[in-house]
Amino acid sequence: MKIQGKMFLWLSVFILAIAVLYGVWSKEPVGTTALFLAFGLAAMIGYYLAFTARRVDQMAQDDKEADIADESGEVGFFSPHSWQPLSLAIGGALAFLGVAMGWWLLYFSLPVILIGIFGWVFEYYRGENQNQ
Repeated sequence: MKIQGKMFLWLSVFILAIAVLYGVWSKEPVGTTALFLAFGLAAMIGYYLAFTARRVDQMAQDDKEADIADESGEVGFFSPHSWQPLSLAIGGALAFLGVAMGWWLLYFSLPVILIGIFGWVFEYYRGENQNQ
């Protein structure tokens, strides 16, 4: 994690230099503010990663002599397929369409969004006493 922290800290230095250059050259406040906010975000992420890297064990990407197989192993459980993101996308599209065309469309989008959220949360839930 040390390399990720260094990358974000160097990125924040680069964004700060670009923000100062852009602010002096363009005299445009919105873009300059956005660049300074991007600098703050990159600096926060870089500081967090660098601070966390001191407290965790060394990972394979921190070792220059490491092989690809050194980081192998189980990463986690990923759902093979799910229809819930489609429901959330349709509900979100209806909600944004409701903001643009008429607020009455939000009444139709809210149940679709709730069905997608509840379906995603309880997708693999089969009850508390399934194994008994």
